[in-house]
Amino acid sequence: MPVDDSESTRAERVDPYCLKEGEADRLLAGHPWKRFVVLGDSVAEGLGDPVPGYLDQPWADRLATALKRHSPDMAHLNTGRRNTRAALVRSTQLTEVLDFRPDLALVACGGYDTLVTGFDAERVGAELRAIVTALRETGCTVITVSMIDGSRGPRVPAAVRDRLGERLRDLSEVTGRLARDLDTVHIDLFDHPVGGEDGLLSADGRHANRRGHAIAATEAIRTIGAYLDRTGVRNGVA
Repeated sequence: MPVDDSESTRAERVDPYCLKEGEADRLLAGHPWKRFVVLGDSVAEGLGDPVPGYLDQPWADRLATALKRHSPDMAHLNTGRRNTRAALVRSTQLTEVLDFRPDLALVACGGYDTLVTGFDAERVGAELRAIVTALRETGCTVITVSMIDGSRGPRVPAAVRDRLGERLRDLSEVTGRLARDLDTVHIDLFDHPVGGEDGLLSADGRHANRRGHAIAATEAIRTIGAYLDRTGVRNGVA
């Protein structure tokens, strides 16, 4: 994904970190989910600048598109909102999400918290844990994510590099810990090699551009495919 041969996606098709033709369909074939929800901050919402040669589509939407190819009637809701701290995600989005009755949920928040004064990774982790627990208690499969460490990029100002990197690492660690505790499908992007490359970030210096989204979608689909193989839940049969 994408699999067309147009000029608009030429760079993506040859990117070594992106999906190969037919890979998404093979990995997601027979998945059991019918109601997919995304909640969180701007990472969930999908902010990011277009990049020539890459599909102009956020990573969570790419995942939804790939899932719907095997479940055309899948219902999809994205409540992600930019500039939203994890505590506010829980207080303003979780009720709507639970009312949607998802059987698959992608939780992507905590990133905005790393940008504000007084960041406390354990406090953010507690909010994430509460969100994931509420979803898991309904029987929902939950996807969590540790973001790419963009602090390694050459365009990140030296004055903020160390502090941002430390915060992102702390967030990655608490997210990984709750993922193990609560048995989520965890997408660990933190140490992805693309984090040290130029050209990953949008003009705002905060959000991944559409190449970054293509890479995140690739890792999400591969991780979900591995989960389906490991658990044997393809076609709804455990």
